Amino acid sequence: MGAKVLDSYALMAFFHDEPGAEEVERLLLKAETGNPRLLMCVIQWGEIYYSILRGASRDAAEETAREISGMPIELVPVGSDLGLTREAAVFKATRKMSYADAFAAALAKLRSAELVTGDPEFKVVEREISIAWLR
Repeated sequence: MGAKVLDSYALMAFFHDEPGAEEVERLLLKAETGNPRLLMCVIQWGEIYYSILRGASRDAAEETAREISGMPIELVPVGSDLGLTREAAVFKATRKMSYADAFAAALAKLRSAELVTGDPEFKVVEREISIAWLR
């Protein structure tokens, strides 16, 4: 099984026990063995953090950040990776999607990974990247 990129939608579904939570939980359990390799761009980490901060509290956001740090997820930085930032900019300029989602799509494309999400905004890149749709 190849690498998979988690969109913020996937982890938020997991944390809130929403549709798709069981699929995400199975992926996390499998990833404990190193297969599949789970990736997430730090931009999506930030989306999760600000969503919980806005909807609950700083303490809840910090607790979630600690939970994520204990998960078998490799956080991919963007600071010095101009290739990732360039690819995200291309997606943003040519598709109707948020800039944050463009980073998840770009990471999946550049790493030849499957994007795990339930966010319908990614339908615009279905032909360019592989998507595992959460149900």
